Order: sequence, then C-alpha cells, then structure tokens
Amino acid sequence: MDEERFNMAVRKFLKQVGVTSQREIERIVREGKVEGGELKLRMTLSAENAPLKHVVEETIDLS
Repeated sequence: MDEERFNMAVRKFLKQVGVTSQREIERIVREGKVEGGELKLRMTLSAENAPLKHVVEETIDLS
C-alpha cells in the first residue's frame, strides 16, 4: 500500500471513530445516564495483529 492510500485509510478510520464516538457520548448525556457532574472518558486503540495499545483519557465537566 502506498503512503497516500495508507494515510487516507487511517483518516477514514479516525473519522468513523470520531463521529460514532461523539454520537454515543451525546446520547448518554442527553438520556441522563451519567452519574455525577463529570464524564470520565477512556478510549483504547488496539490492533489484533500488531503490538499496539494506545490509551487516551479525558474528563468532561457537565455542570
């Protein structure tokens, strides 16, 4: 796979992750399913066939 196609494939994947994740976060907040005044998020990126484990954590204040 050439570099340009690879970059486009990665961007497409990240766009899908971002859009679907935002929808799910907004849904649980809208439905009142968050306990307390903040939302503690953790996103883990892993691969089945490569030694990849990348974790991003963030707390969003809902007050």
